[in-house]
Amino acid sequence: MTGVFERALGADFAFLHPRMRERLALAGGRGMIGHGVMDRIWRGPGFTLPFLWLGSTRHILFPDCGRNVPFTIENYPYVDRHGRETVSFVRTFEFPRRRRRFDAQMVFSPGRGLVDYLGTHQHLAVDLAVSARPDGGFRIRTGEFRLQEGPVRAGLPRALTGSARVEEWFDEESGQFRIEVAVVNPRFGPVFGYEGAFGARFVDVGGGVSGAVKPLREKVMD
Repeated sequence: MTGVFERALGADFAFLHPRMRERLALAGGRGMIGHGVMDRIWRGPGFTLPFLWLGSTRHILFPDCGRNVPFTIENYPYVDRHGRETVSFVRTFEFPRRRRRFDAQMVFSPGRGLVDYLGTHQHLAVDLAVSARPDGGFRIRTGEFRLQEGPVRAGLPRALTGSARVEEWFDEESGQFRIEVAVVNPRFGPVFGYEGAFGARFVDVGGGVSGAVKPLREKVMD
């Protein structure tokens, strides 16, 4: 079975570093768990706090900052209740006084390409543009955001949502994956981000994926 990243990248998948291809070939019951440390987690000025606090109630961003924060990422492939091949992107950050999560589920849409469903209730979906880096890593840029909450279903203007950038690559010297994430609003500037490294181990999820990494609701906005 072809994974969602391989479908999204097409021929460019072959240009990825071998360890990166292994990391992203998540399909057919083969998942990945990564453990590492985020060197830095940051947020924007104080006026971003209400937005980040609201996001944290549904595992989308959070207001906490810190350095050397233990980090886990869980990538499990599964088929959701709509019959879509899905890969979980559940990131857990262990701050000294609390645990924070940033949840997303990625699907491949024939019409839109890679689509990220955010949070515990999938009320936000965003189109993703993924490409290979010259060093064999990959980058992701967000496109259109869409909201579905109750009877409300609408596209969201970029001035309201901003955009996210993800850069990930394999560091030969450390033998770990490096990651940098930044969310920026075109009017207000930097909102949230983190950077660090993690190691990976691959697991068999043929017996099923725990509901702990699945959203409470699954929607279709692709």
